[in-house]
Amino acid sequence: MSKTIYFALLFLFVVLLQVLILNNVLFLGYVNPYLYIIFLFLFPLKKDRFRFLFIAFLLGLSIDLFSDSGGIHAFSTLTIAYFRLFFIKVFFSKYEVDYPFFNLSLEPFGKKFNYVATLTLIHHFILFSFANFSFHNFSQVLLNTLYSSVFTLLLYFPIVYIFSKKQ
Repeated sequence: MSKTIYFALLFLFVVLLQVLILNNVLFLGYVNPYLYIIFLFLFPLKKDRFRFLFIAFLLGLSIDLFSDSGGIHAFSTLTIAYFRLFFIKVFFSKYEVDYPFFNLSLEPFGKKFNYVATLTLIHHFILFSFANFSFHNFSQVLLNTLYSSVFTLLLYFPIVYIFSKKQ
């Protein structure tokens, strides 16, 4: 299967998974996994950042349209997509010449965990900050960020392991 078709199907799958199933999962009343950001971690690195940023924006906007959340998913998704290359340079010491050969699944677990956890925390912090839009509930923003990030990561790593396992 070509990579374009694979990533188009992955895009559609994560959007449907998020809006039909995961948005209805509320652990302890307010902890929700946002697994759709898995698409941003798995998308290949390219020199053309505009296309990736546009796809990331469409991903967040798709979630916003189904969730009626007013653009907070689009903004938070676009933010982590923009900073993705910076964190790849920081955690994996990869540069532009390494992009065609970079594969997240081939990296050591510790580096991969730090990369995914950092971007997940940033995404969730921005998401919950804009959802509350007030400093009066800052402790609630931090708790939602922490708990939802942990829940997302607990789902992310087993799912990636299961689906990337070679037969």
